[in-house]
Amino acid sequence: MDQLITHIRKFIVLDDAEAAIVISFFKNENFKKKSLLLHEGSLCSTQYFVLKGCLRLYIINEKGNEQTLQFAIENWWITDYMSLQTQRPTHFYIQAVENSEVLAIDTDHLEKLLVRLPKMERYFRLILQKSFAAYQMRIKYLYTQSAEERYHFFNNLQPEFVQRIPQYMLASYLDFSAEFMSKIRAGKV
Repeated sequence: MDQLITHIRKFIVLDDAEAAIVISFFKNENFKKKSLLLHEGSLCSTQYFVLKGCLRLYIINEKGNEQTLQFAIENWWITDYMSLQTQRPTHFYIQAVENSEVLAIDTDHLEKLLVRLPKMERYFRLILQKSFAAYQMRIKYLYTQSAEERYHFFNNLQPEFVQRIPQYMLASYLDFSAEFMSKIRAGKV
């Protein structure tokens, strides 16, 4: 749980008493590889902070293929913000890519935390802005870079991460086939 407090302190000032209050609102959960934390059609009411492991948010497209939209590794957050906000059924799945340990906070506990420690509003706003900016850049790269350029850019940005996740998931995140990924890695492109 120290990981979360360290992360929060990168964005706001939080003393030890406030840190203890924050932690009291979270639940520690463990998920085995391939476990689903969220299913399409269900309501999303929880945000997850990854302590250890890797999660992904994905859809199943009209052809029945999985399309990964987001990954979350240590010290990253993941949720379906639309379902969380509107309380309408989600269009997404969240799955553990690796055995994972997370801190979970549901909407009710988050609201109580924000009333108790209003400064946490700033923290959650800042991480949401950071997340939104990352989504914008991802969309930019999808529209402006070739598949090979996207792979090399992502590999240079997150080389250890590229080695952790299955090739087909990375390919779907970068919006190309696993076969094309094999060609890129083999230097045949």
